[in-house]
Amino acid sequence: MTAEKRHKDTNNAGAKRPSVVSKILHWGDERLRVFFPYKQFVYRTQGRVKCLNLTPRIQGGMAGVVMIIGGWVAFTSGSMMLHEMELAAKDAQIADVRVAYRSLMSEVADYQKRFSGVVHNLEQNHAMMLELAGQNNKLQKDLKTLTKSRKARAEIESSRAAMTARLGDVESQMQSLAQRNFSLKDDMTTIESDLQDALSQRNTALMESTQMRRDIRVLENKLVNLEEKENTTVERLTDQAEVFITNLEQLIEMAGLDVEDLMAGDDDLVAGQGGPFIELQGDGRPAGRLKSKLQNLENRLAYSDSLQTVVKKIPFAVPLQGYYLTSKFGKRRDPKNRKWSMHYGVDFGSSPRAAVSVTAPGKVTYAGWKGSFGKLVEVDHGAGIKTRYGHLSKINVKKGQTVSFGDKIGVIGNTGRSTGKHLHYEVLFRDKGIDPMKFIKAGRYVFKE
Repeated sequence: MTAEKRHKDTNNAGAKRPSVVSKILHWGDERLRVFFPYKQFVYRTQGRVKCLNLTPRIQGGMAGVVMIIGGWVAFTSGSMMLHEMELAAKDAQIADVRVAYRSLMSEVADYQKRFSGVVHNLEQNHAMMLELAGQNNKLQKDLKTLTKSRKARAEIESSRAAMTARLGDVESQMQSLAQRNFSLKDDMTTIESDLQDALSQRNTALMESTQMRRDIRVLENKLVNLEEKENTTVERLTDQAEVFITNLEQLIEMAGLDVEDLMAGDDDLVAGQGGPFIELQGDGRPAGRLKSKLQNLENRLAYSDSLQTVVKKIPFAVPLQGYYLTSKFGKRRDPKNRKWSMHYGVDFGSSPRAAVSVTAPGKVTYAGWKGSFGKLVEVDHGAGIKTRYGHLSKINVKKGQTVSFGDKIGVIGNTGRSTGKHLHYEVLFRDKGIDPMKFIKAGRYVFKE
């Protein structure tokens, strides 16, 4: 009798009345025997023969352990490969974002040049309209002169009527004044020639007056057409300026800043401008409506320039070429003592010798060791905005130095209160911390546009 049969007989003898649990175990043993039949290994050691019994349960347990270990190895390998693919995709996306940003800056510069040309053309058209208005005033004076001529002709006609009545009296007296007949005829001939000359002058004046009215109507039509074209151009430019201003204001709000507060804190702006668009009413004079719209356009352009000035000071970029987020902004457990604490920045991981770049132009206000921050660089960008770069292993700038966007200010490190190499990055507005990821997300929106 083999060991397997003895094992079965022992189980059958001890379980005369099998319970539910024993039935389930028996069913499981039957299934295991199908895949893992009972095996016995016989081996000799030091002259003795020994047996190693491998029951189906032992074989099934060993197979389960092997499968669990193999599954864990496959899962960890797949996770590592997926993480590396995500890092490569992020690096490519950052490179595309930088190219889009440079293209956007170039388009903004071209737009400003084209806009300056349009303003120059508008100034030339404005001067031409003023000249036409002067010609119109001259024509009005000529019309007044013609009116005076009409009065003079009316007086001549009344004189002619009086002379005609006098001629009748002279004819009635001709019979008694025969001696004076020839002299009176001479007088009559002279008077008639004078009357013909007066009539000829009147007709000429009437023709000139009619022609002047026609010229005035033509000039007025030209003025109206010119004003309509200029109004259309100014309205289109005003609408474009409004869209541009709205986009800039939305970009600032996406970064978590208030437009009015941001502009109020910028010392480079001579005077803040803003508020809703309310069209200035014309004064009723030629080109009066155009003048009011030009004034409105000038106000919106000045406000747009102010917005562009402060937007250039906002840190929308990422301070590292390649990075991954190791700690977010806000409430977190302290990496040293595991107690709850407030984190006023974000932590970025990267390659061990990754260069740290400044995210906006500004002036270095601190460069050196600063307590728990270790080696720290602080940059003031103006308008109340500052950025901080902590735990650096090397600092490449000095206090008071002016830096441009993208300048290398240091190298990622592990100085100060830190658990490993990383970059602690902060954005402050009026010395109050703001989540840097809001600025980075807003920057991505700009580059996509």
